[in-house]
Amino acid sequence: MADAYNEPRPVLEISGAYRGAMTSSLPRSAAVSTRLEILEETPSTNDVLVSAAADADGWPDFSVVVTDTQTHGRGRLGRVWVSPPGTTLAVSVLVRADASLRIDALGWLPLAAGLAMTRAVREALPGRDDVSLKWPNDVLVGGRKISGVLSELVVGAVPSVVVGAGVNLTMTEEQLPVPTATSLVLAGAEHPDPDAVLSAYLREFRGLVDSFRAAGGDAQASGLQAAVTEACGTVGSRVNVELPGGNILAGIARGIDASGRILVQADGSPDLTPVSAGDVTHLRAR
Repeated sequence: MADAYNEPRPVLEISGAYRGAMTSSLPRSAAVSTRLEILEETPSTNDVLVSAAADADGWPDFSVVVTDTQTHGRGRLGRVWVSPPGTTLAVSVLVRADASLRIDALGWLPLAAGLAMTRAVREALPGRDDVSLKWPNDVLVGGRKISGVLSELVVGAVPSVVVGAGVNLTMTEEQLPVPTATSLVLAGAEHPDPDAVLSAYLREFRGLVDSFRAAGGDAQASGLQAAVTEACGTVGSRVNVELPGGNILAGIARGIDASGRILVQADGSPDLTPVSAGDVTHLRAR
């Protein structure tokens, strides 16, 4: 988690790698965003938005920063996320806490983002029926990772969450960071449109957040808990969960509770163990 701090606002430029689409300011994505800034290149879209979050007037709720060239991206558990220029989208969204979105409900935002990206990837790959959410917020196509989410809490006068997501657009097999990854092109999308993918993600994410807010941050009442559970391929799968500290929990994932934790029935036990943080490995499909 990170605290907000004051820093000169970064110079924001139009991206070059997708210049044909980006110079039009991503009109569909801009229509869903309160503020959309497109960077030619940045170490991390999350870092830019965390720095900017202290300016509540200039960066309102659902401000968005996006680039196709992120040079020092970060993944879960401190992993480095690097990709060749112009082959991925890195996007960060600022969600402001308010009376309808309590601090203790903010943990659902990364899961909502994972669900939103799952839906966006499904929209980009209409011929595939194997797009699923891996708890807590990775998106898989045919069991291979195409997208991940990393969120950061910004503590300040207006508490906020910066929700960062990356999705592989045009990476080739040779460009993949690991053999268990994939991209939209490799999954069958011949010419993925950055604006179409981004706007679908933002539309879905904003709709989920709006419904969550309308329900007072109640994941069950808003339908968010049920929707995430339905999309989650982890539920029903045999899993190994590497817990903080290095212990391994082996069993079957049975569901997701009201706090967003995965519920694992350990081998040989009738009980369900709630897991709030851990590295999940699917051992077989449900």
